[in-house]
Amino acid sequence: MQASETKREQFRRYLEKAGVLDSLTSVLVALYEETEKPNNALDFLKQHLGVASQESADAEALRQELNEMRQRCELLMEENKGLKNKLQRYEPTQDDGAAQ
Repeated sequence: MQASETKREQFRRYLEKAGVLDSLTSVLVALYEETEKPNNALDFLKQHLGVASQESADAEALRQELNEMRQRCELLMEENKGLKNKLQRYEPTQDDGAAQ
């Protein structure tokens, strides 16, 4: 029993030192002071802890990277098509090779 209390106390000090307790307390107070409670309390907590904005920034960066990769893929596909056409001109077809 003593060991679990010691672990709890160490964890509480860790959270306190990292500023987690202060942040959680301030967000919970803000939620408590809301006159109209939000439908989704978890979204409220995420938004006020800054998680939502970080996720949306990450998502936007990923969307932009996806668009760039799609454009690059299209360019590479066009280049590949052009190279295949060039190769066709220089390589004999199987019918031509069999006749020689």
